Amino acid sequence: MLATTFGPSATRASAPQLSDAAGSYGITAASRIHFSVAQVGGGGIAGDFGKFSGNFRIDGNNIARSSVNFTLYPESVETGERRVEDFLKSSAVFDSATYRTVTFRSTSITQTGPDTAAVEGTLTARGKTRKERFSVKLMDWNNRSISFKIRGSIFRSPYGMDVGTPIYSNVVEFDMNIKGQKR
Repeated sequence: MLATTFGPSATRASAPQLSDAAGSYGITAASRIHFSVAQVGGGGIAGDFGKFSGNFRIDGNNIARSSVNFTLYPESVETGERRVEDFLKSSAVFDSATYRTVTFRSTSITQTGPDTAAVEGTLTARGKTRKERFSVKLMDWNNRSISFKIRGSIFRSPYGMDVGTPIYSNVVEFDMNIKGQKR
């Protein structure tokens, strides 16, 4: 969900070298995991996950050998409406009482531009695992911290979360700001 290619940074005059940013990073609580599901006629459901953890490793010599491990906790879903949050946590959607985590493990990282990458990996939710893909853009970097903008679209139905379709889209859009601290 978070990979690494490096190019111009918002706070640096020159592009960092891959070897400069190589290392292991822990995902910080300052990150934001936002999602939305469109509804026919407009509106829909949007929210964030308040609890997550993970790490990533950047291989400065070969971006393809970098890795990402990420876990989010469905019980922490926040939409601003308790009724919607309770529904999302219920057995109709996340079934957070039975399946306490959603995990992502990278299997492939491909540089797509000077500051962008495609990250593929296995996403496991509700006991079902599928290959998913996310696009990543480097937003900022220094010797101790790094941040990325990550986007992806995931179909709900293969994970058994297709309640409400076709009124609600089968597609969940993710728009994440991931911040990492060098370890």
